[in-house]
Amino acid sequence: MGGVLVGLDGQRCIRAFEEIGAHEISNYVRYHRTEDLFFDAEVGNISEAEFCEEVRRITGCKATDAQITAAWNCLLTEIPDSKKQRLLELHDKYHLYLLSNTNVTHWTHCAEHLFRYGRWGVNDYFDACFLSYEMHLFKPDEEIFRQALLEAGIKAGETLFVDDLSANCEAARALGIQVLHEATGTDWMHNIK
Repeated sequence: MGGVLVGLDGQRCIRAFEEIGAHEISNYVRYHRTEDLFFDAEVGNISEAEFCEEVRRITGCKATDAQITAAWNCLLTEIPDSKKQRLLELHDKYHLYLLSNTNVTHWTHCAEHLFRYGRWGVNDYFDACFLSYEMHLFKPDEEIFRQALLEAGIKAGETLFVDDLSANCEAARALGIQVLHEATGTDWMHNIK
């Protein structure tokens, strides 16, 4: 989802965490830390409320849950309408599935706001969404790919996986899935016919 569909703005997120006094958490974003707190959120080990409480514990800040989730969602910018239109076009021809490392906070924001396009929403683009926090699995672990293939009832060799991270592409390729390593955030719009 991030980097392929949703734009990401690390600097905006860093500023937002610093504005609420969560300086240590801004360093998670600054240095792309994906262990402990962020990992636990993305594999569903902690709830949104527990994430917020942990942010307060780590930083000593007094920010509310709403302030913390708003700061965290500042990482996500937009899904351009052109991408949403392209998803609708592709969904007319193919089965589309979303497989994303994400957390409940980001997913809720994306589903409620960023995927909105006229009368369409997230369920209009995809046959199903496979989300790391619900699956308790995380790319590039091969098990998340196996589980998505099984639940979708699709074959690896007949599947194209698009991702912006080479490690995720390599894990999918190792299972026989065709891959498109997304370099610009828009390659897939032109390369999938």
